[in-house]
Amino acid sequence: MWKGYDPGDIEAELAKTSPEMVMKKFLAFRDPGKFYFLKGKGFGYAVALPHWLSQDLEYYGSQLQKTGITGAVNYYQAFHLSWVLTSAWQGAKVMVPTKFITGDLDLVYHLPGMKEYIHNAGFQRDVPLFEEVVVMEGVAHFINQEKPHETNNHILEFLNKF
Repeated sequence: MWKGYDPGDIEAELAKTSPEMVMKKFLAFRDPGKFYFLKGKGFGYAVALPHWLSQDLEYYGSQLQKTGITGAVNYYQAFHLSWVLTSAWQGAKVMVPTKFITGDLDLVYHLPGMKEYIHNAGFQRDVPLFEEVVVMEGVAHFINQEKPHETNNHILEFLNKF
């Protein structure tokens, strides 16, 4: 995603765009293909403001203005370290009842091998008490904001079993 960038390059690219627009572009991204951020081009694509985002966008932009984008960028730049830092738990099983909810337009859901892992034996192997997967149609990464009532209903339905 950030290939070819040096520290500070992404922040400089994003600084060319208002914090509100940066948040709009990230939150409204709905392309399940690979996400590319072209050097020198910034956000070179247009995004329509989804109905579920209108009230929150100003707030998110103001928070980004206060904190900056470096923390978020660093999370993704250091993502590979998560595997190193959690290596002591390699092979550990998630031993709690689990329901997995995602959107069919979520970029993460479309990562190579992810669908196969979720829908085939991989997820069940690593999460033995896995009960159900829900793939919401027309929803991207921010399912709780895009379809809050449907998401809450799925969560409540699951919790009410206990």
